[in-house]
This record gives sequence, C-alpha cells and structure tokens, in this order.
Amino acid sequence: MIIYEMFKDSEESRNMFSWGFIFVDDWDSVKESYGALSFIYGTIVSSLIALFMALPVSIGVAIFLSELAKTAIRTTISFMVEILAAIPSIIYGFWGIFALAPFMRETVQPFLQSVLGFIPFFQGNIYGFGMLTAGIILAIMITPIITSITRDVLRAIPVSQREAAYSLGSTRWEAIKMALLNAKSGILGATVLGLGRAIGETMAVTMVIGNRAQIKASLFEPAYSMASVIANEFAEASGSLHISALIEVGLILFGVTFIINSLARFLIFSVTYKMDNK
Repeated sequence: MIIYEMFKDSEESRNMFSWGFIFVDDWDSVKESYGALSFIYGTIVSSLIALFMALPVSIGVAIFLSELAKTAIRTTISFMVEILAAIPSIIYGFWGIFALAPFMRETVQPFLQSVLGFIPFFQGNIYGFGMLTAGIILAIMITPIITSITRDVLRAIPVSQREAAYSLGSTRWEAIKMALLNAKSGILGATVLGLGRAIGETMAVTMVIGNRAQIKASLFEPAYSMASVIANEFAEASGSLHISALIEVGLILFGVTFIINSLARFLIFSVTYKMDNK
C-alpha cells in the first residue's frame, strides 16, 4: 500500500520527467525543473563514507566481544554499544552541529587539506558541514548495528569448530580467522543492513550535510541526501509538481532501502540457519 500510494502520487512528476528524473541534477522549484541525481549522489557518497569508517571498527569490536573479552568487560561494552543504538538521531544531529562541525572546521578539515590537498576529495572550501561530517555521524550511528549482528553471528558458530581448530594446532587468531570465514555471509548481511540504515537516515544527516543540491568531488562541500531534501522541502512545497517530485524521491529511497534491507536479512538468515543445522 505504501508503494502504491507513493507511485500514484508521483505520477505527475513521472509523466513530466520520465527516467530523466534520476539522471538530471537540476532542482529548481521556481522554474519547476526537478532532477534527483544530486540527492542520489549525496546519499550514496555519505553512506559509503560511513561504511568505510564503521566497518573495521564494528568487526574489531565484535571479535573482541565474542572471542577475547572476559564476561564483565563483554557485558559493559555490549551495554555501551546498545546505548549508542538507542540514542535518537536528532540528538546525534545536535551533537553534530555544536561539537563535531566546529571541530571539523577548525581541526580535521584543515589538517586533511594540508596533508591530502592534492586529492580532489580534500580540496575546496572548509565549512565544517558537508558530506564528510555527515558520513562521520552516520558511521557512529551504524556501528552498533553492524557490531551487534556480527557479534551474534560469530557467537552462533558452534564451539566444536573452534575446538577442532585448536586440536589441529591453530593459534587463537587462526581460530578467529576461521570463524570470520565461516561467518562471512552474516557479516556481509550486517554490513548491508548498516548501509540500509545509513541510506535512510534523515534528521542527523539533514542537520550536518549542508543541504545544497550540487555534485562536487570534494567531501568538504555541502550536499543533499534523498531523505534530507524531503524533510526540508515537503512542508513548504506549494506546487503540485514540486510535491509530486518529492514523493518520487521518496519512492526511490523506499525502493533502495527495501531492497537493501531484504538482502541483508536474507544473508543473516542464511548463515544463522546453516549454523543452527550443524
């Protein structure tokens, strides 16, 4: 029903722009010219930045919790990870505005530009807000999801497999490597699920991404995501074509997140089902 309603309400935009809506980056409500490419670009880039930062940390924490930590430490850190997942996204947004963005503007971005300024990703004006800041916020938000699922997948591996590895003379790290190889489908599912969360996140991203419809190579530049443009403009949209275009952006976002989350759940189910039947 959700898909049907959004598909029906975006009919005016689909009839006007057809497939060009996805491949055009022009968004001008005055001229009634709309294209979602800049929003798709901002969503993909910020989400990939988040995944690039969150994945190594998440897997490392999950390995520590499932394989190395003692009970008291495991309980404490697991509680802290779950608390991170429970923080409302708008609180992350406030923290991003008042703490992270100034720190990025005064410290991180100037340092990156001085060291890596020869790379287009780290050139341009320094605002504090932008895709890199949004990516960091998203990385913090998706780390608990990837960590929790990866930990559960690793703990689902039968103890007999670890004992078999030790009996063959494997070290602890070799046994952990074996566990990671056996759980690769579940870890991939956790990663894809985290990516789906990053793509669909709205308020925290809206507050720090800069909200400018443009496509720039620099990660310091402001951008727009699909979720943030809907949150920013839907209440003020006056024309029917503008509303229809925003609904079409929502339809694209819904389709992408639905596919990603379905794939992730399937991967996680497949690995846990295999472990339960061994």
